[in-house]
Amino acid sequence: MSLEFRYRGKVVTSSDIAFINQLIDENPNDSRWALSKKLCLAWNLVQPNGALRDMVCRGLMLELDRAGHIKLPTKKSNPHNPFINRNKPAKIKIDQTPIHTDLSEIQPLEFRQVRRTAFEKLFNSLIEHYHYLGYCHPVGEQLKYIIFFQQRPIACLAWSSAPRHIGCRDRFIGWTESSRKKHIHLMVYNTRFLVLPWVRVSCLASHILGQMARLLSHDWQRIYNHPIYYLETFMDKERFAGTCYRAANWIYLGDTTGRGKDDHTNKPNRSIKTVWGYPLSKDFRALLSGGAR
Repeated sequence: MSLEFRYRGKVVTSSDIAFINQLIDENPNDSRWALSKKLCLAWNLVQPNGALRDMVCRGLMLELDRAGHIKLPTKKSNPHNPFINRNKPAKIKIDQTPIHTDLSEIQPLEFRQVRRTAFEKLFNSLIEHYHYLGYCHPVGEQLKYIIFFQQRPIACLAWSSAPRHIGCRDRFIGWTESSRKKHIHLMVYNTRFLVLPWVRVSCLASHILGQMARLLSHDWQRIYNHPIYYLETFMDKERFAGTCYRAANWIYLGDTTGRGKDDHTNKPNRSIKTVWGYPLSKDFRALLSGGAR
């Protein structure tokens, strides 16, 4: 009997499950970690920067084991997982002297990518204590920026891998399901944008968005070994009108359904968000469907 198992948008067939069972049988002394690495290599589950998608393979194999489709070896150890019971970022004291001026008076600004640098703790702290959503550790590809004026942080932005499926976005791009799955890594999602509360500078937010659009793809290429062609974000309709995004020429595409990716009820279970997009190239539709530049 044919079997299909879905995990994070991937369809795993009965032949795939048979392959994994064979892999386990042929490597009886391997740990779960070693088996997941071998599965990554066998299925070419590799990120554009060369790193194995090991967490994806481990998660898939664990779900198949729980469903009774495979039998994983007994755990050999319980390694410390730093993502469980993670402490919230501590508050870091910084200069809060008000900056109330014109945009022309705070030029030039410095845009600093801070992920995996000494400034990452400062970024996490600022988001935790001054953004209304607080800090949440992102997954997948991600970059974090602090914008400085004369060595003082004045704003923060976080970018990460885009959600798999957003109806109005996918229709705007013209994606088929297969094309979306293949090229979703070529767009990124603005998960956090914070201008610190003691900074009052007209047009600063839209200026920052415009500058980010010019440098983000270059940084993504340098760190993750692939470009990006499209930016997106979502905003709570009851809180924000999207004024700074509109001023930076972002495009309002529509609203989310409010149901989330794992909903099975077809009823809203969270706040409805507005969806905004910003193409980084005139031929973004072709590029996001596998066309050459």
